[in-house]
Amino acid sequence: MKRTNDLASKPFSCAGRNPTHHAYNRRIMESSAQTRRTSPLIAAIAAAAFCALLWLTACSGSGSAEGAGKDQATGAAFSPAATVEETQFDASAATGANDALIDASHVQDGYVSASATSNARIKAQVISGQASSSFDVPQDGTPIACPLAFGDGPYTVRIMRNTSGNNYVELCSADIDVALTSEFAPFLRPNVYCSYTASSSCVAKARELVEGCENQGEALRAICNYIVDNVAYDDDKAAKLKDSTGYIPDPDETLQSGKGVCFDYASLGAAMLRSQGIPAKIVTGTVSPQGIYHAWIMVNIDGTWQSARFSVSPNTWSRIDLTFAATGGGANVGDGESYTDRYVY
Repeated sequence: MKRTNDLASKPFSCAGRNPTHHAYNRRIMESSAQTRRTSPLIAAIAAAAFCALLWLTACSGSGSAEGAGKDQATGAAFSPAATVEETQFDASAATGANDALIDASHVQDGYVSASATSNARIKAQVISGQASSSFDVPQDGTPIACPLAFGDGPYTVRIMRNTSGNNYVELCSADIDVALTSEFAPFLRPNVYCSYTASSSCVAKARELVEGCENQGEALRAICNYIVDNVAYDDDKAAKLKDSTGYIPDPDETLQSGKGVCFDYASLGAAMLRSQGIPAKIVTGTVSPQGIYHAWIMVNIDGTWQSARFSVSPNTWSRIDLTFAATGGGANVGDGESYTDRYVY
């Protein structure tokens, strides 16, 4: 059943993609072509060398003319994740009423799970102080993982059923005290807006991209540059979603189709990074100059990445707007200058 959520339903409209040209790789190709005219044996050697260079550029540089000579990545030693952190729903540990369940047995890992069966629309609400987030819950009993994105402290989790319009009645609730194993815990696992498993295509692709990367900056660079250079902005999809509500991104579908809208870029980026042990937040909010509703990611690495497109500082949350990097900005994506965070997942 399709999962929906009003809070993530703003129109993620961005400008059409303007891909950068890989001038460095093109020069290698032209050189290889000239060599083939000279000798079949030399041509074979050149082709093999070219393939090796393509693999190496994933972790050794951006590969684009824009990033040539400006791309530096550093950081703590990195190796591909041996296992992928996933979420679980433990029905035996869940509490609830009225065909609704809340599983708070994994709050230390940064999430709480919700499940319900109903003929009416169901929402889960996660509240901490004055902050709150809401999530649509499938009506067939399929559980979802809701991130505890507000850090340590007391939370209230509610499951509510729609009665009419925007009116809801509470089915059950739970008060929980959250002490995270790490501030990064909510941003190293999948959730309803960043859905993946160990067998997902996006996880396999991420593992392939970071193979050979020596530090965290290189791994971040390999994944982000791949998305920017291989996912095009989907204008048709943006037009269809402009006045709709409840869109939920699918990282594997975005990877397979090679296109998407802002929320798709952010969800795919977060999924690939999280699967390799790199903390990544999905953030929705507005961007200048006209307060356009948008989505991007925030990353935190023990290292740096400085390029023409991105600037990541060590051991702090740094913004990466993959859609802006892919499109160059415009009337529907903003100028990439001033951002206002609204929701964090």
